[in-house]
Amino acid sequence: MIKICFVCLGNICRSPMAEAMFRKLVLDLGREDEFLITSRGTSSEEYGNDIYPPAKEKLMEMGIPFSKHFAKKVSMEDYLEYDYFVCMDDSNVSAMKRMFPKDTNKIKKLLDRDIADPWYTGNFEATYRDLEEGLKALVNSVK
Repeated sequence: MIKICFVCLGNICRSPMAEAMFRKLVLDLGREDEFLITSRGTSSEEYGNDIYPPAKEKLMEMGIPFSKHFAKKVSMEDYLEYDYFVCMDDSNVSAMKRMFPKDTNKIKKLLDRDIADPWYTGNFEATYRDLEEGLKALVNSVK
């Protein structure tokens, strides 16, 4: 089983969107039994919060199912359990590498470029498109 944790700053926009989108993608491909999928944040400032309402709206608009979410910060237990930590931007990668300085290449970025945080930009469509692009590439790269 391939264990993937999507990571953004607060775990209320990009990473839970990626988690829901990737779940649907692998389900549609008939590969859902191959993956354990979750999401976390590099910060605890949103701890316990659900997915940000505009992110939920974008997922619903695109027909992506999701469930009640509880934002969490990535922990050492997560690091030991998951194979990949797929980050949304350089800041997330840097924060992860500070938390886990002896990383053995588990920490990656979803795209070569940063995926803008829609909490700040308000552009959930652009975030959705970037996530979709990165997730399609990711599912084809992990076997």
